[in-house]
Amino acid sequence: MGPEAPKAGAPGALPHSLRWWSTVLYPTALVGVFLGMQLLLGLVGVPLAAQASLAALPAVLALLVSLPGRLRRAWGSSEPWRNLGVRAAAPAVARALLRGMIKAVLLLGLVAAGLAMAGQLSWMPRLTAPLLLNALLLGLGVGFAEELLFRGWLLGELSLLLGRQRALWLQAAVFSLVHTRFNLPLLQLLGLLAGLLLLGLALGLQRRADGGLLWGAIGLHGGLVGGWFLLVQGLVQVSATAPSWLIGPANPIGGLLGWLGLGGLLLARRRWW
Repeated sequence: MGPEAPKAGAPGALPHSLRWWSTVLYPTALVGVFLGMQLLLGLVGVPLAAQASLAALPAVLALLVSLPGRLRRAWGSSEPWRNLGVRAAAPAVARALLRGMIKAVLLLGLVAAGLAMAGQLSWMPRLTAPLLLNALLLGLGVGFAEELLFRGWLLGELSLLLGRQRALWLQAAVFSLVHTRFNLPLLQLLGLLAGLLLLGLALGLQRRADGGLLWGAIGLHGGLVGGWFLLVQGLVQVSATAPSWLIGPANPIGGLLGWLGLGGLLLARRRWW
């Protein structure tokens, strides 16, 4: 398993067909698929709450269908799924996925413990089989799709264009901006931007630590998404008065507890910077 990008991406060996404008246009086209489908769903009367989830399906399908061809043309890759970190021996995939999920559990445990010590969390188990299945599908779906796009394609393509270090920071910045809610008050907005930046860096370093495999980042990202959903929907009750500086604005990585956990993870990953 190689690094984020094929060897052709080493300095001075930029593939002839890779250009900045195509790096910008490719995700723009995927966003166009998403927005177009969302508009179509609205026109046929699909409820607003369901539009984003349904519109994401054809966008992800477009990503899966188009990505191998893009890597062959723009990266000069003969094994696109291997260069993306998806294809590998089953034991290596399982180990990386498990390591990522364990880190997600530890990070969520830190957040839950911090909230409990602050008196902002109460134990209220209400698990059901459908809820567990929903959390699993949510984690795997979001984790795979977003990691394929950000730490698979974007990190690899930026590495070809800019080099590994600048690519690591830029993909994390893009990830942060794409996921931030810009209608938040300024301090909450800045906190969420910072937390998402730390998460983007942690996920990029997770891929490096796994020797280029994407599955550890999928386990970490998906574990955080699905695990937090499972916690708040089926295991605990977070106080409505919990301060946003501690718990973040509807996302724990935007608050102090999330920063501490992600900062500790980045410190533990310092050898892969």
